[in-house]
Amino acid sequence: MPDVVAELAERGRSLDPEDRARLVELLLESLHEPPLAEIEAAWEVEIRRRVEAHDRGELETHAAEDVFAEARKIAP
Repeated sequence: MPDVVAELAERGRSLDPEDRARLVELLLESLHEPPLAEIEAAWEVEIRRRVEAHDRGELETHAAEDVFAEARKIAP
């Protein structure tokens, strides 16, 4: 099985210095990004929490017509 990382490193060395620097920045940024699955799971929890709060009557709700009317006042 080929060593993909070594192969990519070798290919990266063939890039001009500006492109290598850009590649390094992109790779370093990717280390700090939360995994997409983690983000989606957090949103699922939040959505469930909000729906349950709504079902229990704990949230103040507004009619869509009122919301749109208020929005038109702000940004006609």
